[in-house]
This record gives sequence, C-alpha cells and structure tokens, in this order.
Amino acid sequence: MSRYFTIQNEITRHYRRFNAEGRELTVRLTAPPPSSTTARYFANSVDARFEYSLRDFHPSDMVGISIHNADNQQDRQIGLSFRRRDQISRDVLWSVFDKVTQSNARYQALDTLTFHVHSVETETSKGRTMSAMAQLKRSIVEVKAKENCPEHELVIAVVRVTNDPNYKSYRRRWKIFSKVRELMQASGFCLSKGGGIPELQAFQRHLSDYRIVVYSGPRCYNIMFDGQVATPQRINLLYDARHYHVITNLTAAMAKRYVCPACNKGCERGAQHRCDGSCDACTAIPPYIQDNARINCDECNRKFRNAACFENHKQLKISGKTVCEAKRRCRECGVMKGRGHECNKQFCSYCLKKRNLGHQC
Repeated sequence: MSRYFTIQNEITRHYRRFNAEGRELTVRLTAPPPSSTTARYFANSVDARFEYSLRDFHPSDMVGISIHNADNQQDRQIGLSFRRRDQISRDVLWSVFDKVTQSNARYQALDTLTFHVHSVETETSKGRTMSAMAQLKRSIVEVKAKENCPEHELVIAVVRVTNDPNYKSYRRRWKIFSKVRELMQASGFCLSKGGGIPELQAFQRHLSDYRIVVYSGPRCYNIMFDGQVATPQRINLLYDARHYHVITNLTAAMAKRYVCPACNKGCERGAQHRCDGSCDACTAIPPYIQDNARINCDECNRKFRNAACFENHKQLKISGKTVCEAKRRCRECGVMKGRGHECNKQFCSYCLKKRNLGHQC
C-alpha cells in the first residue's frame, strides 16, 4: 500500500470477447506529514496513483484512462485517449491531471478520485512479435531500411501492384535508392525520423491511384490508417515499432480465406459477402450506377447494372475464380448457389440443418 493514498475500492473486469480489461480504482490522497513540502508531496502522490493504476500492463497494450471526482459529481470527467502503454509518459499523465485541476473549479487535493483504466491486449502482447511474424510469413516483405522506411515500403508496394520487373531487385535493396529519392522529392516529405498519420495522408494524396491501408496487427480490424480512395489498387502495409512492412498477400497475412477490398472485413466465402463499398453484381470498387435495363448473363444467370459491370464480372476474381464462376444463380429455384446447394431448401439456424422453404421449427 502506498503511503501517499488509500484505496477505497478496486474492481477489475475482464471482457474475453473483446480481449480487454477494465479496472476501476477509487483512491483518496492522505494528508501530507508536517515535515514535508505540500507541493512536492502532492506531485509524488499523483505519480504514485498513476503508477499503481498502470501496473501489470504490457508495453504494447492499448490503454485509456478517465478520471472523475467522486466527492463532487458536477465536475466533468477528464480522460486520456487510448494509446500504447509505452507511450504514456509522466509528462502526458501530468497534462491530463492538469486538466482536472483547471477545468473543475471545486477540485481539492484531498478529494476522492475514481480512475477508470481500460486496456486492450494487442497481438504482440503474447506469442510471437510482429517482427518475428514478418520474418516467418511469406506474404509479408520485411525491408530493414535504416532510414526512410515508409518510402522504401511504398516503392516496393507500388512495383508489386504494377508487376514491375524490378520488384525482386527492390526487395533486395538494389536500384531502389533513386526511386526513394524521387518519391521524397515528389511528395515533399523526408521521413528520416519516422512517419505518422499526417505523413501517410500526404503520401495518399500523392499516390492517388492507390489506396494505402496500414495495419497495426495480423487481424482485419487492426487498421491504423485507411486512405479511403475508391480504387481497386491497394497498398497494404504492416506497421511494427516504427517500421513498415509490405503485405503482398492480404488473405494469407490475415489468415482469412477472403478479405473484402472495400470494407476490409474478412469472411470464409467471398462469393456470399456483400457491402456498400463494392458492387453487389461484379464486386467493382466503387459500385456502378444502375442503367435503365439490366444485362443478363446466360452463364451465371445473374443480372448486371450496365455493360461495364457485365464485362467486369468476367474478369474480376474472388478467391481465384472469376465472379461469373463464383457467384451463380440456380435456374430451377432462382436462389444463389452455395456449398451443397439443394433446390427449394435453406439452412435453418435453429435446426442447424437444411430444411424446405417455409419450414417452421
């Protein structure tokens, strides 16, 4: 127990579904001894409270903090947005606590404060690190550039998407330095000390023909940055401790059978996936506008929005098959064919079996 404060209540909750933890800590500052300086004692007590609240967290865990005055409910709550544990320094914590004292006019040093600490365990908190995964997975290209790492990765990603014959040379860091300098001059940025979201936004504006998506972990929802450009050409990057890696095969890197290029969600069967960001007929990005009359395909028995939509469904692919081959409508019952299709039957979520249409459990 700290000599600077007393703990009145402490509750910890685990949310397994979200891989998260919530910790509620109610503390009250003890009165300073007569021999100590009040200001220094108060500063040490604040440091002790934060240190106790953030104990046992892994440096890569995402942590958010909120504080409110339990003695005066009218005082508004002050919080620290989610960030990595190793990025929460003493200066950051004091800036938050300074907001408490300045915004709450009735705040007193001996008030009872409730700390709400929420943490999300990241993929690097246990098991292999992201660097180890980048080395093990063939779908991730690791480039050990000592400086200008984002530019190296962007150049490699662009030549990969465009099937440039110099791709293998660039991966081995041959002939790449001139291309990196060209990208730096064209974009007007030098990231020798690293790059964040503003720099990625600048590169996205420069590389407007590509959609840059940066992942912070090996899950589809671990998106750190998304350029939100309506184009089928994507540059997928993996961010790890100030370094970027190129993702050459997104489904393999995310361990999914299909990852939608429009909404970034993964699923088992791409032929059954639908979202607002892609065309429901041909999967093009962005969706086509409906013409007066739809065009029918005799092979897949489906209708398309216009001539371009019809042509695309013959060329675009889902999991190695063209859209025409992957998405087909049954000529007998008019239902989209799935795995083990049977006419006039559908899967019942209650029986967990295929039943006749109109079946009631």
